[in-house]
Amino acid sequence: MVDTVVVTGALGGAGSWIVEDLRDDYEVVAVDMTLPESIDVDGVSFQAVDLTEQGPIWETVLDAEPTAVVHFGNIPHEENHAGGDVYENNALSTFHTLEAAGRATADVIWASSETVYGTHWPEPELPNSLPVTEKQPPAPWNGYETSKLAGEAAAERVTNAFDVSVASIRPSWVQYPGRYETTPLRKQFDFESAGRFGNFWSYIDVRDLVSLVRAALESDFDGHEVFNGFAADNFLGVDTTDAIEAGYGELPDECGISGDASAFSNEKAETMLGWKPRHSWKAGEEESVEGPTFV
Repeated sequence: MVDTVVVTGALGGAGSWIVEDLRDDYEVVAVDMTLPESIDVDGVSFQAVDLTEQGPIWETVLDAEPTAVVHFGNIPHEENHAGGDVYENNALSTFHTLEAAGRATADVIWASSETVYGTHWPEPELPNSLPVTEKQPPAPWNGYETSKLAGEAAAERVTNAFDVSVASIRPSWVQYPGRYETTPLRKQFDFESAGRFGNFWSYIDVRDLVSLVRAALESDFDGHEVFNGFAADNFLGVDTTDAIEAGYGELPDECGISGDASAFSNEKAETMLGWKPRHSWKAGEEESVEGPTFV
């Protein structure tokens, strides 16, 4: 019997790539606010659900009897939304989805965010040490980031109450092959005018985020664990410490970054999940890769 996985945010950027990746090996229940133009996709059952409504998401998850729930169904930023609306939507949707998963005894992989480290502050500060690990204290600035910390608290609650595991992934700025939004920033960068860039010019290719989700899905661990998800390099093509020192005027006393390596550590995901990022902007900017066929 093929295992079932519920994926929320299934028509979104990363969510649709996750559905596309999983549907060959799992029965996927793809959940979003609306249905795609065509629902005739092998291995996928689409459901239109408002995740902020407890009843519909509980019914959807419990009826599916999944082995896992992959939750990517949040508002991804505050650019076109009031911060309070973003917080309310994300905190409620994550709580209801994780609670439903717990009651269905389904493990959870969900998208928290790198922004919990304080990357959106008007004047971002240097951490105590580099590279940044999951032990770095969170420092949320806006409603979006605070909603992600609320989701991580919900993850703790679910693992305390039910016999399930939860992986809270803190991915970097997600980029898509052939249309990297980091490209103009790289081309404009120079050391003389460099300012403070909150996530230290970090990113992750969507294909690596998908493989991180799969690694968490297919790994065996207990309780709630938080994992960074970053490309191995910065998107500038220069030494990371040189860029940080140019933008911030200094480096933390403890700094263990060499070359163009990311300022964020993936060591925990590598150790516990056997995952490493494999894609770089150096090829990804120009690659032509067919994405999900249903969006």
